[in-house]
Amino acid sequence: MPELVEVESYRTLAEGALGRDIAAVDSPDAWFLKGGVTGPALEAALVGRRFAAARRIGKLLLLDTDDGPVVGVRFGMTGSLRVDDADPVGRLLYSSTRYDPAWNRWSVQFADGGRLVVHDPRRLGGVTLDPDTDRLGPDAAAVGAAALGHVLAGSSAPLKARLLDQAHLAGVGNLIADEVLWRAGLSPVRPAGSLTPNEVRRLHRHLRQTLADLTVRGGSHLGDLMDERHVGGVCPKDGTPLLRSTVGGRTTWWCPGHQV
Repeated sequence: MPELVEVESYRTLAEGALGRDIAAVDSPDAWFLKGGVTGPALEAALVGRRFAAARRIGKLLLLDTDDGPVVGVRFGMTGSLRVDDADPVGRLLYSSTRYDPAWNRWSVQFADGGRLVVHDPRRLGGVTLDPDTDRLGPDAAAVGAAALGHVLAGSSAPLKARLLDQAHLAGVGNLIADEVLWRAGLSPVRPAGSLTPNEVRRLHRHLRQTLADLTVRGGSHLGDLMDERHVGGVCPKDGTPLLRSTVGGRTTWWCPGHQV
């Protein structure tokens, strides 16, 4: 399940594709192309150019060309990026561990013989040109405490649902949200706008620390709560049986003992 941590790994990997002449573009799955873009349009826009920069906003990977459009890649639940067959993430929760070339949804062939490939077993991601990034909130890895408070202020939505809303905060997915709220001792179901200034600062501190920890560990699925996210699981902090709830349409595991 690619969240901010995984997409940042893909962004770093994509730096290895910069400055290389694009010789061909393969778009075998028209459904995977979004925003009205077509395979021929992608080929016309990219062949003969080079990628000049790799950026990330939330869970969206952006590949700037040297004098042309921006390619946007979303990875959905099971998408991954490969450059010259390298895959920095490897395991994705809820995705197959098998690599099948039939799941290569989009690729770029470089003149030097290398390739950039978007691989997605469940076809939940997508590729487009010049994506509208104005619809995204601030990036979760860069948001300040005051800006996070602004994201939450006045909202009656459950706290976790607000954190998952990419239009308000970009990059937080289901696993990161559960881990951050568990560490911060905040209930996922309380209204987002009910947090006190001290609680907002605490949430911000744990958001930044969680993202740093999971980046070092190598994945959003490697949190301290992860092993107990199952029926019968108990809180690693206080031994309270975990609750399983649905918040913002997503399965949520949390501790009613210390998350208030």
